[in-house]
Amino acid sequence: MKYGDLSESILQGVGGKGNIKSVMHCATRLRFKLKDHGKADTEGLKKNPGVIMVVESGGQYQVVIGNHVAEVYQALVSQTGLGEQTEEQPESKEPLFARFIDIVSGIFTPFIGVMAASGILKGLLAVALAAGVMSDSSGTYKALTAASDGLFYFLPIILGYSAGKKFGGSPFICMTIGAALVHPVMLQAFQAEQSGAQPLHFFGIPMLLINYSSSVIPIIFASWLSCIIERLVHTRQPAAVRNFTTPLICLAVVVPLTFLLIGPIATWLSQLLANGYLFVYQLNSAVAGALAGAFWQVCVIFGLHWGLVPIMINNLSMLGQDTLLPLLMPAIFGQAGATLGVLLKTRDVRMKGIAASAFSASLFGITEPAVYGVTLPKRRPFIFGCVGGAMGAAILGFFHTTAFSFGFPGLFTFAQVVPKTGFDASVAAAFAGAIVAFSFATLATRFFATVDDPLVEAAAPAAPLTSVNPDLLSKTIISSPIGGQLLPLDQVKDETFASGLLGKGIAIKPAQGRVVSPVNGTVSSLFRSKHAIGLAADNGAEVLIHIGIDTVKLEGQYFTAHVKQDDRVSIGDLLIEFDIPAITAAGYDLTTPVIISNSEDYIDVLAASQQSQIEENAALLTLIK
Repeated sequence: MKYGDLSESILQGVGGKGNIKSVMHCATRLRFKLKDHGKADTEGLKKNPGVIMVVESGGQYQVVIGNHVAEVYQALVSQTGLGEQTEEQPESKEPLFARFIDIVSGIFTPFIGVMAASGILKGLLAVALAAGVMSDSSGTYKALTAASDGLFYFLPIILGYSAGKKFGGSPFICMTIGAALVHPVMLQAFQAEQSGAQPLHFFGIPMLLINYSSSVIPIIFASWLSCIIERLVHTRQPAAVRNFTTPLICLAVVVPLTFLLIGPIATWLSQLLANGYLFVYQLNSAVAGALAGAFWQVCVIFGLHWGLVPIMINNLSMLGQDTLLPLLMPAIFGQAGATLGVLLKTRDVRMKGIAASAFSASLFGITEPAVYGVTLPKRRPFIFGCVGGAMGAAILGFFHTTAFSFGFPGLFTFAQVVPKTGFDASVAAAFAGAIVAFSFATLATRFFATVDDPLVEAAAPAAPLTSVNPDLLSKTIISSPIGGQLLPLDQVKDETFASGLLGKGIAIKPAQGRVVSPVNGTVSSLFRSKHAIGLAADNGAEVLIHIGIDTVKLEGQYFTAHVKQDDRVSIGDLLIEFDIPAITAAGYDLTTPVIISNSEDYIDVLAASQQSQIEENAALLTLIK
């Protein structure tokens, strides 16, 4: 698996499999529930080149990775067998708000991506109607409407599944409860009652019928109660029958109780929450916008933004529209603009690569790589992004820009704020607010932020090495661990290496199946699959040799290690042998990056040879300090 090495190092960093109670992932981060946070090596994880940031919030230990988090998660699951299992236990030490954030994120995270996709599709259909491209009576429109609205219509069923898992019960029992809430028989009875028919009774008790389609809070409370009952009755029954008697009891108790009590009370709370938000928003919508735009990214940093997700979904359920989601969109464009400002100003090649990747992701609402990797470490760009977000969101608030479907704030939000009546001032305000936020953050960062330290400035093109007194420079030579054809790092068919995120260096297409030590030092890491090795040189350089692309999938086959971790090595010592014909026949690219992992400690890392071929032990890289 492509990200097996990273997942393995993260697993060690969080204290091993035995320290994990549960793990899930969202768009950019792994979210762990750990038994003991003290066993986690937070500083070590932060130094890992594959980790952007580590955040402890809401009772979760969050490892921010970036856009490839799903691949790392799958690798972690494969290595540990954890899957999506949870081990929920009462934790009285956690503050109530932290537990609330954990519950909300646990329930909504598994399907937040498809929910956002559904909302975007609804927005695009609204644009198509407003532009006259499509008719609401056409089969195409109806089919796509069903695709975009299916999740929201049957939301209680989806929530029942994820809530059941989060509360430690059977997700299928909770799904069935959700299905009962939106069953056609009950919806028809609700519609008949609205037309003046007599209310239904359950054993003589009148039922207050409600349309539960797209509802959020009732099924969460019902699932919570079902999981409690399930735990109470399951172990108290004979093993031969409890697989069907436990669900029978849960359904027979919880479904009627939901129609009689839980549903009406939860719906009342939902309306109270929606009306409460509406009251605050209507006090001064421009000020509400400025506050939302300014502090949204601060909430994201600490994982507190999950507390606002139910408000947005609840607004759509209760009111049919939401004004909170549009207010967050300028905050996204503010950080995107600040990231672009850093990209335009920095002279650090590595930072340019990080900023370019983070900028493109942030436009679509994924700002963690931009915040943790670019703007927050530089401080002023992050502040300028927040200020720009406040300015832009104030414009949207003043013109009451409204979203009509759920999604991630970002580029697609423009489609989601178009009403069925067509383009109006509120839509124009969305564009104006985004432009203001983006432009302010970009220009302020470009002209008023310090984004490079003195070492980077010294390495910049404006101050070439030839203009520096050679007596003031220290040069370190790294030998070649492999003989073969030289390639620039940016030609490696793996973005992680090609972008320079792991450090500067060069790549070699090996002519022989052996790797020797390019330095005098120690083996700092030897991966279990034997396809990569890290060396800590006596001269301070940290060297990573990664044999081939994706060769971790071979799980050590065709590789033979001649050293182990912490072994002492000298230049020319044999480290690893590998079978070139067998690996090539298996379909793998043997291009081998040789990376200086601590490149930031040097003014520059240069190729020592201008030839296209290199011999084993010949000078490969020059490190300038």
